[in-house]
Amino acid sequence: MPQHAILLYAPTPADWMEAPPEELEAHDRYAAQIEELGGRIVSAQALEPSSTATSVRGDVVTDGPFVESKEVLGGVTVIEARDLDHALEIARLSPATRRGGVEVRPILG
Repeated sequence: MPQHAILLYAPTPADWMEAPPEELEAHDRYAAQIEELGGRIVSAQALEPSSTATSVRGDVVTDGPFVESKEVLGGVTVIEARDLDHALEIARLSPATRRGGVEVRPILG
């Protein structure tokens, strides 16, 4: 099955330690929901808060994210889904859509 990345966005600084308990519980249930829809998680990783980021642009290295924004990347889930429509169906169930949003991209391959 084709793989898709679901990029999870959360309010800055995307600190999962500050996420509401019900959202964390929903993330735990999300894997089962994906299986029920016929998809599969290949990999899922939460990122440390954006305040721990270091950006590199050419020869310039700066602390923190390069662009100031209300939402930042907080994690990545790689799934197997039949096609983009199936991946979007799975992504709509992501608890990350409650306080932030998600972006779905097919993985080049």
